[in-house]
Amino acid sequence: MTAHHHSKWLAVLLAAAALGSTAQAQDGAWDVVLNGRSVHINAAHQWNEENWGIGVEREFNGDGRWVKVALANGFKDSADHPSYMAGGGMKRRFRMFSNHAYFDVGVIGFVMTREDVRHNQPFPGLLPAMTFGTKRVAVNVTYLPESAVDRVTNAQLVDPNMKGVFFIQLKLDASLFGFGGRRQHLLANSDNAQ
Repeated sequence: MTAHHHSKWLAVLLAAAALGSTAQAQDGAWDVVLNGRSVHINAAHQWNEENWGIGVEREFNGDGRWVKVALANGFKDSADHPSYMAGGGMKRRFRMFSNHAYFDVGVIGFVMTREDVRHNQPFPGLLPAMTFGTKRVAVNVTYLPESAVDRVTNAQLVDPNMKGVFFIQLKLDASLFGFGGRRQHLLANSDNAQ
């Protein structure tokens, strides 16, 4: 895949996340997602665990019990190749410490590309996910069980010792970077109240 093709895929995925979130724009908040780490449990093979990349996530009904998310990102996969994904999910939110911190548990459905899966042809997936943190800074963790690794990648157990993979992302409120985050949403609400 050429660099032009990679940038085209990333633009399409980011646009898909943005379009999927416009229906409830007044109810959502943008986050910047920094991909960074994976942990291949009990792996014998030396996989790439530095999965650097960037993406966006938009949360809906963040004050409710059930939180919907739309997301898109690009990152280096476990084989050290560029990979792209976009999707959405539903998580149950549990609040802690007077609503300043939370813990979410749910599922993320997505469409993804990988060079080692049908030569970058998009494929669907559904994985368990959790998030913990605050409105400004949180950590996303997704788990891919060993059986799904083999089924999705059609790898015929390239690493038969591996018991699954955890993917870890840092989620930052976009207002920390000066755009599209909760601060603008909160300012708009305070202006309406006056």
